Amino acid sequence: MLLEVRHVTQYHYAEPVRESVMEVWMQPQKAAGQRLVSFDLDVEPAAQLFSYADPFGNAVYHFDVPQPHDGLRIVATSAVETQARPPMPDALDQGEWDRLRSDFVRGENFDFLTHHGFALETEALKAYEARHELHELRRRDPLTAMRLLAETIYSSFEYQTGVTHADSPIDLALAAGRGVCQDFAHIMIAICRSWGVPARYVSGYLFTDRQAGDRSDPDATHAWVEVFLPSLRWVGVDPTNNMFAGERHIAAAIGRDYNDVPPSRGVYKGEAESQLAVGVSVRQARAAVTEPEFIRIAQPSFSRAGRRRQVGALAYDQQQQ
Repeated sequence: MLLEVRHVTQYHYAEPVRESVMEVWMQPQKAAGQRLVSFDLDVEPAAQLFSYADPFGNAVYHFDVPQPHDGLRIVATSAVETQARPPMPDALDQGEWDRLRSDFVRGENFDFLTHHGFALETEALKAYEARHELHELRRRDPLTAMRLLAETIYSSFEYQTGVTHADSPIDLALAAGRGVCQDFAHIMIAICRSWGVPARYVSGYLFTDRQAGDRSDPDATHAWVEVFLPSLRWVGVDPTNNMFAGERHIAAAIGRDYNDVPPSRGVYKGEAESQLAVGVSVRQARAAVTEPEFIRIAQPSFSRAGRRRQVGALAYDQQQQ
């Protein structure tokens, strides 16, 4: 499947700011199951782009807008050819749990076995596991356990935007029983790690199919989970839509949690309040790509540092939905 992605991010400032520095994690990966055909990043005001690979191998672009400006627009355009994943086996043998406990697997995947950032085993999460008797899933083989865990998260949470935000801890979604893909991914990651299953956060896009039952927002970035099973290697699991990741999923970056791979992060100098608008469209290549609808973010996505320094700071956070 040949897919085109257009990801537009706009920042508006109440008054001109003196400088902006930004990093973006928007380039789709060159990985098994997907081939990056093209990627273009356009910035307005114009800025020189630089790139590097982060510790997880993701492509990160960064730039500096050193002159005063009252807005910033970033347009990332990608073409990606995806392939259908091989069908999953019905189950694995129980020996997979022993393989997961091996020193080699634990050493190679240390970063994805340690609770970190948003993916924490909180008391609220422990109560959720007990309420849904998730400990019983560990009697099953790891692949079946992952499938049933995703199904439980899917059925026990309502998908609703606006309840949580990019910096919300999982306890907020657990208490509300509602959230978006970012919340569900963090919840599943925290549970998997507590079971000794390496799990990582995947930031990317989904070619949404409402007829197939997808409940993700088609005009937003998406997030899901990859778990490491020694017999299968990394397996993508999407608890938001109760499915394994397939040819409609486009992975852009992987990390321990959202903090490692936000679509964009940066700082600015100035006292101006800011507003963020994000638009995403994912289309099959044979269809025309139109300007996406913008998602208005209810709360400003910038935090401003102390006024004596007059430096605005922190992530330009786009919650993944």
